[in-house]
Amino acid sequence: MTTEHRRAIVGDALALGLGTGVYAISFGALAVAAGLSAWQAQALSLLMFTGASQFALIAVVASGGSAAVAIATSTLVGTRNAFYAVAMAPILDARGPRRLLAAQATIDESTGMAARYEGDRSSARLAFWATAGAIYVLWNLGTLIGALGAGLIEDPNTFGLDAAAPAAFLALVWPRLTSWPMRAVAIVSLVLAVALSPFLGAGLPVLVAGAGGIVVGLALGARARES
Repeated sequence: MTTEHRRAIVGDALALGLGTGVYAISFGALAVAAGLSAWQAQALSLLMFTGASQFALIAVVASGGSAAVAIATSTLVGTRNAFYAVAMAPILDARGPRRLLAAQATIDESTGMAARYEGDRSSARLAFWATAGAIYVLWNLGTLIGALGAGLIEDPNTFGLDAAAPAAFLALVWPRLTSWPMRAVAIVSLVLAVALSPFLGAGLPVLVAGAGGIVVGLALGARARES
């Protein structure tokens, strides 16, 4: 691997880290608006470190949902990282304590960056670790800035931060709807969530919608294999 190639990978990783760091400011502010302290918000970013799950958790809390429902919802959203780990395991070949670190670092962005270098294990490893490191530092810095900044505002929702979580989910999901089965799963989940919201408690429509989406996805996958 040439020095220029290495610098290009690290540069891309830093650029991605800066983007997610700015995005993390909204998470920190929303977490405080939802009733968490600045340090609770920071703990989520340090320990959970998966943006979609963190937004899911605070969305349920802000809606008045119970802690159990908030944890279940964020866990459901975060299960995708387990599938990423299966794909990344042979590339990283991490062992011992490094394996635990790799598990923490396996997120959308680090996996996506590594996937760009399929067939080049050394480049894929560098892309994975550089991206994970840049995002971890800047995501936590952004969370801290947003959480402390929100504490200086009497009502963060007056700035429209209550709409940031749904907008963030849309931004995460939209680029991934690249085929009609994916769109079908998204539509079914959306319809279920909207239809059930007036009847179920906060957070429960998300869980039911997620289960419904999984059923549809499995059914479409089985149909595709048969055809």
